[in-house]
Amino acid sequence: MSKSDKHKTCWTAVRRVVQVGMLVLFCLPLLAAGWGLFGQVSGGDAAVPTPAEGVFYGSLSSSHVGGVTVLDPFAVLQVIAASRSFDVAWLLGALPVLVVYGLVRGRAFCGWVCPVNLLCEAVDRLRAKLGLRVTERVLPRRVKVGVAAGVLALSALVSMPVFELFSPISAVNKGILFGSVSGALTLAAIVVVECVWGRRVWCRAVCPLGGFYEVLGRVGLVNVRIDHAACVHCDACSRACLADPEILAPALAGDDVIVRAGDCMACGACVDACPAGALRLGVGRPSAGGARAKGDTCDAVGAEGKGGEVSA
Repeated sequence: MSKSDKHKTCWTAVRRVVQVGMLVLFCLPLLAAGWGLFGQVSGGDAAVPTPAEGVFYGSLSSSHVGGVTVLDPFAVLQVIAASRSFDVAWLLGALPVLVVYGLVRGRAFCGWVCPVNLLCEAVDRLRAKLGLRVTERVLPRRVKVGVAAGVLALSALVSMPVFELFSPISAVNKGILFGSVSGALTLAAIVVVECVWGRRVWCRAVCPLGGFYEVLGRVGLVNVRIDHAACVHCDACSRACLADPEILAPALAGDDVIVRAGDCMACGACVDACPAGALRLGVGRPSAGGARAKGDTCDAVGAEGKGGEVSA
């Protein structure tokens, strides 16, 4: 068995199950309560029960899980800016999300949960099938951090949470659940841009929620780890990267043993694409200063499946 066969992974398949599963999960409470999707109510004029908030009910912006309210942290920041007020309940609602993605990786939301990313991956396949060629990088990836700051400033200026008005995430998630058309034009524009101008423009460079999670992602513990001795520098990982190929550069150049950029989605696309098995998803974050010096040791540990490494 070759080394590439031994290290064959299937993170993309697992991630696809999670992405679809998240969409289904939000639909189940409505269907169980006798409601329809897309804002429809089953049973005509007959009275129907409200989905039980004691178990699970809601959307990606606001949900009730076991009687506990869970809120989108970026939406909370917009509300704080728009209302110029603060409620401890908002912080408590956002805290579980901050803790989970802070421990894992901020942009794991983008890679594993966000329905827009699922759509963009479908567009990737469609574009390839049709033979359409677009530019790989048309805008710097850090633009979205500025967009996020601008959204908060504008929310304060107009006294309303601005991103919620045009969020394409709402167009998918809330559209399926409640029939909301908010963000539908943004979603349509994303598809058009993906097909004719540049790959992943929204997710990589424009989405303010992605900008927020990029900042949070600087401290994540789930990282792509590289075995420099095994890397053949074929750039298959760069071509597969959903976030931005440039985030892989320090690791590929031998300057680091992990992909450290906050933009990494921990999606596993680069790991699956590597023909030499040089990349792994692992748990742990070596210090930047000592990362290169300890590279050989880290790689040896990773090869033995120790030190918190996980693979599929």
